[in-house]
Amino acid sequence: MAQRTGSVQNSYDAARWKKTIMNVQPRYGFAAQDLAEAKQWQRTLRRQFIKRLGGFPPTAAPLQPRTVAHDEFEDYTRETVQFKSREGLFVFGYFLLPRNLPADSRLPALICLPGHGYGVDAVVGLDAFGQPRPADETEYHHDFALQAARRGYAALAVEILGFGRRREGEFEAGSNASSCQTLTGTAFMLGETMAGWRVYDAMRAVDYLLTRPEVDPQRIGAMGISGGGLNTLYLAAVDTRIRAAVVSGFLNTFRNSIMSISHCIDNFVPGLFLDTEMSDIAGLVAPRALWCENGTADNIFPVEAFRRALNDVKKIYKVFGVPKQCGGEVFEGRHQFYGVGAWKFLEKNL
Repeated sequence: MAQRTGSVQNSYDAARWKKTIMNVQPRYGFAAQDLAEAKQWQRTLRRQFIKRLGGFPPTAAPLQPRTVAHDEFEDYTRETVQFKSREGLFVFGYFLLPRNLPADSRLPALICLPGHGYGVDAVVGLDAFGQPRPADETEYHHDFALQAARRGYAALAVEILGFGRRREGEFEAGSNASSCQTLTGTAFMLGETMAGWRVYDAMRAVDYLLTRPEVDPQRIGAMGISGGGLNTLYLAAVDTRIRAAVVSGFLNTFRNSIMSISHCIDNFVPGLFLDTEMSDIAGLVAPRALWCENGTADNIFPVEAFRRALNDVKKIYKVFGVPKQCGGEVFEGRHQFYGVGAWKFLEKNL
C-alpha cells in the first residue's frame, strides 16, 4: 500500500474539538429555583427551540384525511390512512384499534414513531414490502404500535419523512435506504431542519387523532425509538397536547451521543447546543408525563450518559413539583424498544 511522503502531519486535532465541546455552556440550561422561575424558563427555551428547529407554518393546511384501506385481524383492526401535513406534503400511516370496541368507546391514543430502518411497517408487524411477518426479536422496534393496540390503545403509526413510502429518489436503493442526507441538506439550505419537519408532521398527527371519534382528546401520547425517540421528545417539548411520552433509545447528552459518535445527519439542528442540552429539552415536557429507557449495550446512545441525562431531567420535574411524572429504566440489552416499565407507566399516566 502506498504511503504518504513528506513531513506534513495529520492536521485533525480531536482533542481540540473535544475541549471546545466540553467548554460550551448552553445559554438556556436549567437553573430555576422555584416553580415561577421554571415556568418562565420553559416559555423562553420553548420559543428559542422552535426557532432552532426552523419554525412551523403560520397557518395549518386543511388536513384532508382519508382512509385508503381497512383490514381486520383477530384482535385488532388496521386502517391505512393519509393526511396533509403542509401544502404539497402528505403523511402516510396506519391507525390501529383493538377489535370489537363498543360504539361509544373513547380510547387513549399513542402516536408511534419508528426510527431508522425500512419504515413504519416495522412497528405494525409487516415486512419491508408491506407483507405480514412473524414477530422478529432481531428487529429493534419490536412492533411497538401493534403492542399498543393489543394493550387497548388507539395507535397511529406514522411513516417518518425520508423513510419507507416517504423517500426521495433513493427509493429503489433498498428496503433500508433513506432520503435523510438529501432532505436534511435541503432543509438546512432553507434555514430549516429535518427534525422540525418531522415534528410538524407529528403535530399534524395529533390533529388527525382529534378527528377520530374513537380517541379521547385529553389522552393523547407519543412513543418512539431512536430517531423516533428524537421525534417523540421534540414533539412533546413543543406540543402540550401530548399528555405522556415514551422515549426509547434516545435520551442522552448531545456531548456523549451525536457529537462524539457517528450518527445520521437528521439528528442535527444547527446552533442547538449553544442553547440547550438534551435534558433541558426533556424538561420542556414537565409537568406532563415522561418515561425514558436505554439498553446497557446501546452503542450509539451510551448508557452512563443516559443515566446522567435522566437524573438531570428528574431534577427539573422536582422543581415543577411532580417528581413521579418522570421515570425511566435501564435494561439489559442493545439499542431496541423494551417497554416493560413504559407500559406500566402509561397505564397510570395516560
